[in-house]
Amino acid sequence: MSSPLSTDASPGSVAETPLTLSQRLKAETARLHDMLDQLVMSTQPFDNRENYGRFVLTQYLFQRDIESLYDDARLQAMIPDLPSRPRLAAAAMDLQDLAVVVPDDADAPAAARLAMEEGLGWLYVSEGSKLGAAFLFKEAAARLGLSETVGARNLAAPEGGRGAAWKRFVQVLDHNALSADDEDRVVEGARQAFHRFAELLRRSFGLAA
Repeated sequence: MSSPLSTDASPGSVAETPLTLSQRLKAETARLHDMLDQLVMSTQPFDNRENYGRFVLTQYLFQRDIESLYDDARLQAMIPDLPSRPRLAAAAMDLQDLAVVVPDDADAPAAARLAMEEGLGWLYVSEGSKLGAAFLFKEAAARLGLSETVGARNLAAPEGGRGAAWKRFVQVLDHNALSADDEDRVVEGARQAFHRFAELLRRSFGLAA
């Protein structure tokens, strides 16, 4: 897959420059991102605690999918603060607050055997979701009385703020030493992650595929 180009036009000339990896990821997963946003809101996760509990269960299962990525030596070398970024423990505590039990038939972690490049794409989806979680956190607090210490830890801002954490991650993406083929695999990993979250959400809410 060749890299998409952005066009910077000026009078009398057209300059084409390759998109950065973060720009590629945003552009090539935009449709999936919008689809997932619509699917999440269609479940009405803040109408009551039962719905919200199903949403947090989805978060937990997705975070369990990617938990092994935080121990990947190559990813740790790329992302120095990677060990501070997981949210599995936060989601698990939220499930306890909400008295939600993880089903015994839950799948094995989907990302456990991913190559580093695909794993980076999955992390892109997880890290990007922390930005959108600002709205979700406010809804959980206002409508359900939850907080960063009770029930909504998985949506709380990371230490230092959402914007700063995301900026550091984007810098990693855009100053990598990956080949063009490797970057294609990162994008494919992100697509897989969006589809996986949607699959888990439908399962948690009993929705048809």
